[in-house]
Amino acid sequence: MKRFALNSATTRRWPLPELVAGCVDAGVAAVGLWREDLAAYGVAPAAALVRDAGLTVTSLCRGGFFDAPDWYDENRRAIDEAATLGAPVLVLVSGGLPSGGRDLDAARAHVGEALGALVPHALAAGVRLAVEPLHPMFCSDRCVVASLGQALDLAAPHPSEAVGVVVDTYHLWWDDQVWTQIARAGREGRIACFQVADWVTPLPAGVLLGRGLPGAGCVELRRFREAVDAAGYTGPVEVEVFAEQVWRRPGREVLDEAIAGYRTHVA
Repeated sequence: MKRFALNSATTRRWPLPELVAGCVDAGVAAVGLWREDLAAYGVAPAAALVRDAGLTVTSLCRGGFFDAPDWYDENRRAIDEAATLGAPVLVLVSGGLPSGGRDLDAARAHVGEALGALVPHALAAGVRLAVEPLHPMFCSDRCVVASLGQALDLAAPHPSEAVGVVVDTYHLWWDDQVWTQIARAGREGRIACFQVADWVTPLPAGVLLGRGLPGAGCVELRRFREAVDAAGYTGPVEVEVFAEQVWRRPGREVLDEAIAGYRTHVA
């Protein structure tokens, strides 16, 4: 349990004060947070709430979406919010193709240019940018970075303390190159965040919400944890699940099941 972290996406409808109190009661010491969930509560009050409860923030989701016109200013704000929260990592979802666009290579090249533009501000703020590859089915509209190898290539021109990658089991379990790329990420010192969710079939109509709690699906979750450990990663393991059927349940019930699944299938 020393490495277990609850990502607030897993209990999206659990108000932040209740989430923090529930984590403390369950012996969970770390949380990953989402910018959208903090908008109403306020970043500074959220930082104080978490800090006063003795919790640490493992990551802030999300920055990126570099296909948006205001990507530069929005990502600078996200970096500043992560610094306020004490989150060492800002997770970046790159965004999809520009409206009406078909040039995937150009879209990926733009992600690399955006990283270069943001690195000085991230370094000054003490926040590490973490490029998250998403499953290829999200390539057109959500994330043109579709493999861990692509994410590492984008990170490569920058210092490892400035730009790393996210290893997310839901998005990477299908890739037969993922074990080689995790080892590469370790050699290059790039693993900034490790997130765990299972792949559950049949997928719902909204495939983005098709994740399951650890043990609910078909992913070799422990193999991933062993792989990132072998690559030198010793940081938190965030359980991050997007699923309507999970969100409808009481937050504490979901947290308890997440902990049980982590102990059985991940640790």
